[in-house]
Amino acid sequence: MAEAEKKPPRWSLDSVFRGFEDPAYGAAKENLGRLAAEYLAHLDRASGGKLPPEGFASWLAGALSLQERLSTLARTLEAYCGVVYTTDTSNPKAMAEINAVEEISLPLAKASVIFADILASREAETRSLIEGDSSIGRFAFHLEDALFWQKKSLSPAEEDLAADLARSGADAWGRLQEQLTSSADCLWDEATGERKTLVELRSLAFDPDRSVREKAFRKEQEVCRSVELSVAACINGIKGANHTMNSRRSWEADLDKAVAQGRLSRKALSALIGAMEETLPHWRRYLKAKARLMGLPALKFYDLFAPVGSASPSYSWEDVERTVVENFESFSPRLAGFARRAFDSSWIDAESRNGKVGGAYCTDMPLVKETRVLCNFDGSFNTVTTVAHELGHAFHSWVLKDESSLHQDYPMTLAETASIFAETIVFHSVLEKASPEEKLTLLEAHLQDGCQILVDILSRFYFETSLLESRAKAEASAEELKEKMLAAQRRPRGGRVPPLHVAGEAPLLQLRPGLLQLPLCLRPAFRHGPLRPVPTGRPLLRLGVRGPAPGNRTHGRGGPYQAGGL
Repeated sequence: MAEAEKKPPRWSLDSVFRGFEDPAYGAAKENLGRLAAEYLAHLDRASGGKLPPEGFASWLAGALSLQERLSTLARTLEAYCGVVYTTDTSNPKAMAEINAVEEISLPLAKASVIFADILASREAETRSLIEGDSSIGRFAFHLEDALFWQKKSLSPAEEDLAADLARSGADAWGRLQEQLTSSADCLWDEATGERKTLVELRSLAFDPDRSVREKAFRKEQEVCRSVELSVAACINGIKGANHTMNSRRSWEADLDKAVAQGRLSRKALSALIGAMEETLPHWRRYLKAKARLMGLPALKFYDLFAPVGSASPSYSWEDVERTVVENFESFSPRLAGFARRAFDSSWIDAESRNGKVGGAYCTDMPLVKETRVLCNFDGSFNTVTTVAHELGHAFHSWVLKDESSLHQDYPMTLAETASIFAETIVFHSVLEKASPEEKLTLLEAHLQDGCQILVDILSRFYFETSLLESRAKAEASAEELKEKMLAAQRRPRGGRVPPLHVAGEAPLLQLRPGLLQLPLCLRPAFRHGPLRPVPTGRPLLRLGVRGPAPGNRTHGRGGPYQAGGL
């Protein structure tokens, strides 16, 4: 009897915690609270211009040590609660634990402001220590970062209140949106009673049967209409809260904060947008050519992701594992070994199911120096490249796992380097081995992805910048939001309005893949002859966590998001 096909996996979290009832989980929460109190007491010894008895240098070293321990614990607990919640958004215990960890972590918002204020009050001495004390100098970027954001912070009491209110404000709106879009479904087959979620309907956009794609599109719109008022409220709540806080923190425009978080300048952003817009005529030519190839006068929205060619491969989960590992091996045995470990250790949750969020993400658990990857397997080649993409992020986290936890943050503008590089390795390797019929299908799928990055995401940027301007004056109705999205879609290429989405506070994050087409340019450097690692890869990526620009913790692709590089 033939061996049964391997099912898409669910991840195992036992190496982190064995559930919310695990004594180790309770101990970690208790330790986080204890360390937070200890850190506040430590800060109090140097606040208000006081000089601690041991001297400022020793006090600062102690503060950084406490920050490292707090960061490791807080990030792990937040990530653990997040991964449980995003695979079952109806889980009341997961929601309760998210709230509990948030409450324990509340003092850290106030503490970060107090710490930055102390540094600012002793800025000359701090800079002198950075230059002359190696134990302090290794945290130069972290300290410069704190000094930068100190100028955009409210008082410690106000930041404490803002963090507390965010739990029942913008954060709660975001969770509501996740619950709505992960659980909303519709009747798909009246004869069998089969129902499909939004995530499953989106997967059918890649179906070769046009009637299936159109039906899925109509059903998707039906489901979206059923939740549009609630999702519109989520958008207004998130954007309104962020605008209020940005204004209070003296940002001239909401976009300015996004630019700073991306460690860019307005000039660099304008150059990026201009470069993306210059490519639009080529993408319009591609869409027209695809319509001709499909024998259509023009593409409908549900045709954008239709496969082209007679050889559209379908992948089992075993195929995904083999394809990723074998092609990573052609570039780097170390990368391949890490991917195999991720597959064998059940670090990936790929099964689509009701209550699980859509999209894909990678998050790290620094307490155990592990990562977890979420995706939604649908058997398409897109799944293969998505898994490669997220494992690129995971590998970057693994490369940095032994760094100080204060050196493990980096902006999304760097984060996508490893992920796009990893998926590009897989794409080109598969393409080189494909038959002529398969090459047409793969090349068109690659163009689909490029069109999504440089056209659709550009339209989302237009949508969000328009929304930021109008939300400063008034809430937008569901109809107004749809009109904004439709206008944003038409601006680069026209088209129907896709499902409403709720992005985070920074519209710049929508542009992260467009920023990171660099790996596609690097590929020719090693495509001829044996593949060899790029020698400057890891030093370049470490510059991103120790470099001279202000940073932030980022999220993306539908959930907590920790990224990486080769």
